[in-house]
Amino acid sequence: MPAPPTAAANAQPHAALALRGAHVVTMDPLRTLIDADVLVGADGRVAALAEPASNVSADQSIDVSGHVVVPGLVQAHIHLCQTLFRGLAEEQTLLEWLRERIWPLEAAHDPASLHASASLGIADLLLGGTTAILDMGTVHHTDAVFEAAAESGIRYTGGKALMDAGDGVPSGLLEPTAQALRDNDRLADRWHGSHDGRLRYAYSPRFVLTATHDLLRSIGARARANSLLVHTHASEQREETDIVRQRFGVTNIRLLANLGLADINACFAHCVWPEPEEFDVLASGGATVVHCPSCNMKLGSGVAPIAEYLDRGVNVALGADGAASNNRLDAFEEIRLAGLLSRFRDGPPGVSAQQLFEMATIAGARALGLDADIGSIEVGKYADLCVLDLQRAHVVGPEDVYTQLVYSARASDVRHVLVGGRILVQDGRLLAFSESDAVAAAAKQREALLKRAGIT
Repeated sequence: MPAPPTAAANAQPHAALALRGAHVVTMDPLRTLIDADVLVGADGRVAALAEPASNVSADQSIDVSGHVVVPGLVQAHIHLCQTLFRGLAEEQTLLEWLRERIWPLEAAHDPASLHASASLGIADLLLGGTTAILDMGTVHHTDAVFEAAAESGIRYTGGKALMDAGDGVPSGLLEPTAQALRDNDRLADRWHGSHDGRLRYAYSPRFVLTATHDLLRSIGARARANSLLVHTHASEQREETDIVRQRFGVTNIRLLANLGLADINACFAHCVWPEPEEFDVLASGGATVVHCPSCNMKLGSGVAPIAEYLDRGVNVALGADGAASNNRLDAFEEIRLAGLLSRFRDGPPGVSAQQLFEMATIAGARALGLDADIGSIEVGKYADLCVLDLQRAHVVGPEDVYTQLVYSARASDVRHVLVGGRILVQDGRLLAFSESDAVAAAAKQREALLKRAGIT
């Protein structure tokens, strides 16, 4: 039997928006499943989960009978700056892929191409049910990405990539340490907490091999002083970890810890190749591992030990990475692949379906430091919601809703998407901005970008 509603209808005599007749996967601490009307207040937060067919009046009502309402999905590692690079960097290993194609393309971005790249990526994300992201930009023109995020309605945390060193880094991306930090501080001052807190800044050193120790220590100090998130890559491929050990005499994640980046609110993308002692470093420090299964497979990086991270108490979130290394930004595909790879690596039973869905919701919110406000459907939290039609041929069958969501659901099953109570996708159509305009702008800017980069 479903649990009783968390608030009676008479606790909220009027709502700004009502989703009527939903089956709600709350992801609250009890992982409550409930049939209810989801009532959203004028403040964009969940006001109540009322009895189905309640008589509570609402300014707007949407009939979602037979649909499943879940928290908006959270992706904690994205590169919106790379959306225009889709299909341009195939069949290469990580460091070759970065040096020969991705970094030269990033260096060729201007504000217009970066805005177009971000808008196209955000359209893809919203249509697939992703409502909150942690994004790493390129070195320059970061304001353009924030402007695109502001216009779109997505819940965005991100920052410029910080790169003050590195073999093969184009001169257009290398910045003196002081200059990189000044621009970083300017961006944080301008954007963090703007648009009613929907936009937030994250310090984003790219990875150990493109950042001096002075830069990394400075970022750690700023993160402590300002309580901002740190976002970087770590231990993605064996070649990378071998170079770090040879160059610095210490393992990759341990080096980040020694520089003060593992005992703060930090997200380390990939972490495919941890050393045995690094599990405890991550668990004790509180950093999140962001699992990117599609990217890791496509670049041949390997399979991250997700079950062991979870068993050792490490918070694990999910991310599609970028369109250059994945081609898709589909959170449902990442959830499914995370489950399949867990069983491939460690054998059945692997990570449970409920744990996998947690990684895409409440654990992702925890990674962003936003779990008090999003990641579950609870009274007082923002109405960041995704409504899915699971009464379709490829989904019907399992009684367990988590199994449906993880192994059968697709991005194309998403019907409605809300962020802060605002409807951004309705009936599978993007309302926040024009998808066709975003596609047209992307095509135009991609051509100009390739010309500047000298790529045919």
